[in-house]
Amino acid sequence: MKGTVYKSTGSWYTVKSTDGTFYKCRIKGKFRIKGIKSTNPIAVGDVVEFKIEGVGDETVGVISTIEERRNYIIRKSVNLSKQTHIIASNLDQAFLLVTLNSPKTYPIFIDRFLATAVAYDIPVTLLFNKIDTYNSDELGEVKYMAELYRNIGYTCIEISAKTGKNVDQVKELMKGKTSMFAGNSGAGKSTLINSIEPTLDIKTAEISEQHLQGQHTTTFAEMFDLSFEGRIIDTPGIKGFGIVDMEKEEIGDYFPEFFKLKGSCKFNNCLHLDEPNCAVKEALDADEVSWSRYKSYVQMLTGEEENYRTDLFGEKK
Repeated sequence: MKGTVYKSTGSWYTVKSTDGTFYKCRIKGKFRIKGIKSTNPIAVGDVVEFKIEGVGDETVGVISTIEERRNYIIRKSVNLSKQTHIIASNLDQAFLLVTLNSPKTYPIFIDRFLATAVAYDIPVTLLFNKIDTYNSDELGEVKYMAELYRNIGYTCIEISAKTGKNVDQVKELMKGKTSMFAGNSGAGKSTLINSIEPTLDIKTAEISEQHLQGQHTTTFAEMFDLSFEGRIIDTPGIKGFGIVDMEKEEIGDYFPEFFKLKGSCKFNNCLHLDEPNCAVKEALDADEVSWSRYKSYVQMLTGEEENYRTDLFGEKK
């Protein structure tokens, strides 16, 4: 039988067969994807082959093979530095929720996510959430950030999952597609999903007053069918986004505004650091390229992890 993985708990998988029936499935023995050392060999969104086994009323599916993935979004495993974690696969698009505070979404987090999505050919829309809670200065900061990313070519929408402001725009983009929602814990993913499809009634949690961070309400990625012809993948809230398998020479290619300038650099293998006649550095000096984006790039290039944060304008905290 063939089906699509809708939920993964690490050892058990919920698979929807082609006839619409859901099965509880497991994998048999060692299961590794060629070329990928992942903590989760099977991810939500995978198309799998499985067969039904069991005695009496206790029947389970046993997954035997995974079809080749069209794409996937991957990050370093939180606890195992040399391992990776595939968040979801076979996506049409991803939505990244960004919040100015409670919790604060840092540029390095945004840029690592965007670079990874470019590397694996996944279009991303940035959703600037909780705009109903900001004062005039904070709204100005949000608009500055949104304009920065719009100029690069990203779609940016200012929304309020709580009040429903501009949620209809998000819903329109989701029709007929498989979409993944991602963001920091507490950024409002579950509230937004409930606003888009109230019948799902996904659990939400309050922000921690002490640390102004969200409480983890989603433990495992899970996909849901939508009433308006589409599917949504809800993912666990994440604090950091470690990049995987990127060569230094190619990281700049995943920053669209750098890639456009690459051909004008003196050296075709320019890393945009100290090389002479670097078009990216010249654009940076002319304020044609964002300093916060450049700082994110340098952090990724040097392998520096997210052990310190930068504010929205790239100043070190």
